Amino acid sequence: MYAVMETGGKQYRVTPGDTLEIERLAVAAGEPFTFDRVLLVNNDGKVSVGLPTVAEASVIVDVVGHKRGAKVIAFKMKRRKGYHKTIGHRQELTVIKVKEIKA
Repeated sequence: MYAVMETGGKQYRVTPGDTLEIERLAVAAGEPFTFDRVLLVNNDGKVSVGLPTVAEASVIVDVVGHKRGAKVIAFKMKRRKGYHKTIGHRQELTVIKVKEIKA
């Protein structure tokens, strides 16, 4: 059994027991969380596709912890003008573990 869920503007294919890094959720570590935006559910070959979401389907996860992603460097430069600028970014992430898929 697997499902395709949407969070943070991205889609993830999940199965029970998977561990994912997604964009930061406002949930404390160790707390359960339910995703209601489930776009597709495959239950032993029986596929349910949502319009845009599958009704009464949800993905229940445990929040393992929070962390920050790798640092991304953006460097801007204009040649012969003396202009250069460095900007760094680190994405805030939440680590989740999928407990079950309800369909």
